[in-house]
Amino acid sequence: MTKDTAIRLFNEKQIRSHWDNDREKWYFSIVDVVGVLTESGNPNNYWKVLKNRLKKEGSELVTNCNQLKMQSTDGKYYKTDVADTEQLFRLIQSIPSPKAEPFKIWLSRVGRERIDEIEDPEKGIDRLMETYLRKGYSKEWINQRLKSIEVRKDLTDEWENHGIQKGNEFALLTDEITEAWSGFTTKQYKNYKDLKKENLRDHMTNLELVLNMLAEATTTEISKEKNPKTFEDSRKIANQGGTIAGNTRKEIEEKTGKKVISRQNAKQIEQKKSNQIE
Repeated sequence: MTKDTAIRLFNEKQIRSHWDNDREKWYFSIVDVVGVLTESGNPNNYWKVLKNRLKKEGSELVTNCNQLKMQSTDGKYYKTDVADTEQLFRLIQSIPSPKAEPFKIWLSRVGRERIDEIEDPEKGIDRLMETYLRKGYSKEWINQRLKSIEVRKDLTDEWENHGIQKGNEFALLTDEITEAWSGFTTKQYKNYKDLKKENLRDHMTNLELVLNMLAEATTTEISKEKNPKTFEDSRKIANQGGTIAGNTRKEIEEKTGKKVISRQNAKQIEQKKSNQIE
């Protein structure tokens, strides 16, 4: 089994899963999930009946359902219906099972919290702070991370003002900035830190975060002065902002004799700090 495939355990049952590096998504075997939630003696048949019902209802879950070859109990590989995380939540909502209820309650709570945050954004900031603290981040790092979110928001607002589209265009410009200051595209940077779906900034050291903020803040300021008219104009500015931070990185490395870009992810960083304190 490679690092791109895994078996997830849920209540001591096995759920086959696969990481798609190109799409940056986890895919889970639907039959395995159905088997766990329903405790059916024949999860394949249960899924077949449920799939027919969902199809009649016009459910996107069935329409967009993918198949991957996954290893079965006999050691052979067969095409298996799979769902990504979002589809998995929709599947859970469609299954009348006591085991599915905790997930449904959690989804309802998340929806309510999201509405609360729209009405009062400060609640979102407080909740984010609590989440980072529960994950073991230091308050100093969290303050830095919250500042980086503010800097990023200023940049994306500037992009939107110039007609840059969320999604692919945002990603392309972010890659331009990231590669210019770090030497890595976003995907290469995540692979370097052995990350998959996780947010890259959540796994940066303080110095990495500072340089990333410098790159994004500089890009914002140049964009405001240059007033780009096209996507290519914005791309050149993104490279300029990232290059300024990249030059700073090189100067730091020259003076310290150490590489700024770290392979460590958040858990390793915090563990290292704990060991130093002890």
